[in-house]
Amino acid sequence: MRADRLVAALLFLQARGRVTAAELAAELEVSERTARRDLEALTASGVPVYAQRGRGGGWRLVGGARTDLTGLTSPEIQALFLAAGSSAASPELRAALRKLLRAIPEPLRPHAEAASRARMVDDLDWSRTAMMTGGTHHRALERAVLDGVRVRLGYARPGRTPSDRTVDPLGLVLKAGHWYLVAGTDHGLRSFRLGRVTSVEPTGEPVSRPADFDLAAAWRTLVTQLEDRLFAATVQARAEPDALSLLQQLFGGRLSIGRLLPDGRREVEAAGPSVEVLAAQLAGLGTRVEVVGPPLAREHLARLGRALTEHYDGPREASVTHTAAA
Repeated sequence: MRADRLVAALLFLQARGRVTAAELAAELEVSERTARRDLEALTASGVPVYAQRGRGGGWRLVGGARTDLTGLTSPEIQALFLAAGSSAASPELRAALRKLLRAIPEPLRPHAEAASRARMVDDLDWSRTAMMTGGTHHRALERAVLDGVRVRLGYARPGRTPSDRTVDPLGLVLKAGHWYLVAGTDHGLRSFRLGRVTSVEPTGEPVSRPADFDLAAAWRTLVTQLEDRLFAATVQARAEPDALSLLQQLFGGRLSIGRLLPDGRREVEAAGPSVEVLAAQLAGLGTRVEVVGPPLAREHLARLGRALTEHYDGPREASVTHTAAA
């Protein structure tokens, strides 16, 4: 802790040129006596720091001496502050950036400050819903990854009963606004969306981490497996022009738009995990999208149509109105 404080004191001197013991104490959140001892320790260790007595005095670096503790180039510094200097950065990251700012040479400092103000992250969509969802257990899982500790994970998949499992946290990945945990399990490498995590309990046991584990390569493998499931089935259809934008929003890169037909419609093909899922997704577009194949998709749509007709075409229950007493 003392070494960290001495480095912080040196960087503060470098940034300010002249400081008093009181100013250093306030910066380091220590007593003036401790700050003065730190300055004297810098002098004793050979750092060219001297005290100037009297009015306007303080502690200075001899001859304006400077030290660059980073070794970073100007483009590297700008890239770092662009990536991490947003208003959404954590308190720890903002504190680290302030220390780094004091460590870099004076000519490069304005570029770093400009980069830190050039980008921000707003994780709310236009309905004010958080998109970059890490859940309430993000920090706990992050700590488990860094400490290499196995955890007992509570997890709730949509439509399934929540369950517990013991996993080896190996890394965290942000994809399309959602955080995922990459972890080793009894069934091999798996990914878990953090927004579905219900509990995190460290077991105290070390993780079983493959010697050659690479997070980027592992994530590519998991993504490929998921994409294979997402493209497991396809349906062919003819879409009205005003349905194309809705189809693109619904399927994204899983939609292929084909040739223009004489009646003004477009041939389209959509991919998904199963024909039944695809048919259910397309049912909401009604007759604006006519599914032409495979036959199983048309059969499923017909069943959905009959079920909806039976449900909504019967006599409606009499509505009950309540009138307030006069």
